[in-house]
Amino acid sequence: MDGLRGRLTCDAPLAKLVWFKTGGRADWLFEPADIDDLRLFLERLDGSMPVMALGLGSNLIVRDGGIPGVVVKLGKPFARVEVIEDQVVACGGAAHGILVASVARDAGIAGLEFMRGIPGTVGGFVRMNGGAYGREVSDVLIDCDIVLPTGECVRLPVADLGYTYRHSELPEGATVIAARFQGRTGDIAAITREMDRIAEQRERSQPLRTRTGGSTFKNPPGRKAWELVDAAGCRGLMLGGAQVSEKHANFLLNTGAATGADIEELGEEVRRRVYEQSGVNLEWEIQRVGRP
Repeated sequence: MDGLRGRLTCDAPLAKLVWFKTGGRADWLFEPADIDDLRLFLERLDGSMPVMALGLGSNLIVRDGGIPGVVVKLGKPFARVEVIEDQVVACGGAAHGILVASVARDAGIAGLEFMRGIPGTVGGFVRMNGGAYGREVSDVLIDCDIVLPTGECVRLPVADLGYTYRHSELPEGATVIAARFQGRTGDIAAITREMDRIAEQRERSQPLRTRTGGSTFKNPPGRKAWELVDAAGCRGLMLGGAQVSEKHANFLLNTGAATGADIEELGEEVRRRVYEQSGVNLEWEIQRVGRP
């Protein structure tokens, strides 16, 4: 740690850092003071152990055996959002989607309203090609800055990310530290109305303020995952302390005492029943990480 200014924790509990509020520990958790601190730390690791970046933990099941290697958690120094020239919004990797959308709105920049509906950070939804309400990150991303597990910092244009639905080809172990999004000139009142509409629709249809992980399964082409789950009779289904939400069938819940295994096993049971009922093999959208 000589010369490092961030915080390094051994055997760090992760449950409090993810939306499901359950799961194992990280072998190591590093919270860098800034970009230089992160690069120095990773250079010293020299590829000796795996590295995983953690954002809001809103789309993540941490398995009960914990995460090997180092988990990198970006904090406030990486959460800045600013408007630069030509309706471009520059963001740190730890900035929340709602902040990105709000800063753009206040500057009269349209096209980023959908980020109001993504429960995560810039780093997470750049990696996952996050989207909501008909738009996704690949529609607006210009480029992103990443730090590789070696400590090398690289800028990648959107064309190099190999985006498909809820997937990118970011290098394994890369940490997204910044991104730039292209908006367009818009009317502040109209942008506000659209953001309010998104917020109201989320409130009406999703189990907010619960221990959940967001959308569990990807929508198959031309289909809605929640409709397939519902048709298979899985709404409200329980396994241990985990439950399929009654409000939105594509959300899993920790009802209070669920383990990571409960949640993952419930998801697999839902996938099995959906396949039996409709022949559709649902793909996980939530990331499942760590040792069983």
